[in-house]
Amino acid sequence: MGCCSSTEGDRDWKPTENRKYTDIPWLIIFSLFCIGMALICGFAIATGGASRLVSGYDSYGNTCGRNNTNKKIDGVPLSGADMTEKKYVFFLEPCKFDVINRKIKSIALCVSKCPATELKTYKELKDFALSNGSNLCSYELTPTRYDSSSDRFLKCPKLPVPQSNAVPIFHRCIPVDISCYAEFAQAFITFVGDNTVLRRVIAGVITSKEIIMGLCVLAFVLSLIMTVVIRYISKVLVIILTVLVIIGSVGGTGILWWLYADQRHALSNNSTSVLWKEVAGDNDKALLVYSIGATIFTVVLLLLMFFLRKHVSVTISLFHVTGKVFTSLPTLFLHPFWTFLGLMMFWVYWVAVLLFLGTSGSPVKNNSTGVVEYQMQGPLQYMVWYHLVGLIWISEFILAFQQMTIAGAVSTYFFTRDKDNLPQFTVVYSSINTLRYHMGTVAKGSFIITLVKIPRIILTYIHTQLKGKENACARCMLKACVCCLYCLEKCLAFLNQNAYTATAINSTNFCSSVCDAFKLLLENAAQVAVINTVGDFVLFMGKVLIVSCTAFAGVLALNYQQDYTVWVLPLLISCLFAYLVANCFLSLFENVVDVLFLCYAVDKKHNDGSSGRPYYMDKELMEHIEESSKMGKYKSPEGAGREMKPMRGGGTSA
Repeated sequence: MGCCSSTEGDRDWKPTENRKYTDIPWLIIFSLFCIGMALICGFAIATGGASRLVSGYDSYGNTCGRNNTNKKIDGVPLSGADMTEKKYVFFLEPCKFDVINRKIKSIALCVSKCPATELKTYKELKDFALSNGSNLCSYELTPTRYDSSSDRFLKCPKLPVPQSNAVPIFHRCIPVDISCYAEFAQAFITFVGDNTVLRRVIAGVITSKEIIMGLCVLAFVLSLIMTVVIRYISKVLVIILTVLVIIGSVGGTGILWWLYADQRHALSNNSTSVLWKEVAGDNDKALLVYSIGATIFTVVLLLLMFFLRKHVSVTISLFHVTGKVFTSLPTLFLHPFWTFLGLMMFWVYWVAVLLFLGTSGSPVKNNSTGVVEYQMQGPLQYMVWYHLVGLIWISEFILAFQQMTIAGAVSTYFFTRDKDNLPQFTVVYSSINTLRYHMGTVAKGSFIITLVKIPRIILTYIHTQLKGKENACARCMLKACVCCLYCLEKCLAFLNQNAYTATAINSTNFCSSVCDAFKLLLENAAQVAVINTVGDFVLFMGKVLIVSCTAFAGVLALNYQQDYTVWVLPLLISCLFAYLVANCFLSLFENVVDVLFLCYAVDKKHNDGSSGRPYYMDKELMEHIEESSKMGKYKSPEGAGREMKPMRGGGTSA
């Protein structure tokens, strides 16, 4: 993409008050793409897909509750009927569900009223039709012939006709007793192996719903507390990690050498058989190779830990500063909720339009079943693929918008000298700046992730569909491709996040920001590696702590309830929710750490702590710089940039 082809040299990083619009062409492309998504929705509504989905339609192409006289379908004599008075869809066999195609495999009719009581005989079926004017048999069969026609077994519902809900769901007559759907749960019941166990598990969930809700609230509170206090326990967690790694590596190497020595001693025993000696000799060689490899690995690992120990202190300091950021900008906690709400609203819209498309297109008679199906033919059939790309791109766009907003707010905090006098509504102004200036950059970054995610999803789908059919070589190649694309996606996501930070600081376009951020990360590669290993471990330990506390509280709460016989599912539900909440909050914490590190690298590069160029960073990070300077490991660059000042409205200026 030519991102790093600029010849302007090292950039003089300065948060700017006079922001510039970035990546305008990509904003135009994204806007046109969204217009295309809206046109697809409009097409589905204009062609009757939305109306058919909401109002329902019968098996002959008639929309219930509508006059269809001008929509006669060739070859379907029962189409084009006036169904103004018949507003509900009735299925002759409501329990005949096609799991593969996700629809009820039954003749559907438009009726004026759903059966309010169970109809056990054809006479009751006839009386219902005559009294309510709601014919529950096929249109060509009149109610007077319900109990006499030989076709009633094919054209009338299977007896007994179950009672329907008083209020039809989406104009569909749904049976009150859902026991007829028991066949769909048969697989799960068979898996459980005992129907009584299944009933006890479900009963345990229903009766323990208050405890589950309480545990979910507890997980939410613990996640909030952990986000604030993790800066105080990060050092302890790092010590635990270091001790575990040393014990694991040294202990594992020692055990391998002990096994090798024991094997050598056994080989020296002349009483063993010749065949056993051959096998033992092979094992002896293998153990020697493993022991030497483990020794080399342990030595290299210990040397790395020794030489990188100073960089670990930067990680701990960044965790301390991150805790201060959340204390100074508490509204950052709300951003994941707004992002989640935006994603939910978009996903609901996307699913609704997808369902609209499923009932759009031209009516086609299925010669094998005799019913009408709606199919999109020609170029229109590719709208579903366009809609699928929209799902990925817009979802990634919403997530990228959150990252850009967080980057703007955190960089404003970092480059404000007086942390006690931060601009008001910093997070809000960061969102406004993103909306006004950097939507194109967000669109371009999210599109790059989409380009990698789509082929990975396609390959995963192909692997799932061909499972058990392809040979081992093809299966291995597919898995390797999926794995490579996944790693590429993660690397690009990391670069994107740092590029958003560079854009938030310098107001540069996406390509320039990627290049600038990459150069800075490359200059601080050792610290990046430590932060992304030690930091991830600390956050993982935080998640484990939250889930463990929630599980412990759940066991205590359920232990004092004598009515519960099965705790497994309620406890699993609570722990799963606890993990999701902890992951949401601590992922936000991780994002802030990454933004702070890039700001720290910028400050370290362009300032030297003198009166002319003082640091913006907190005292914890300054202490690390001072220690590095005393050891001669750090030299300030020549010609660093001018002094940066806080900008009005949540930014900083040169």
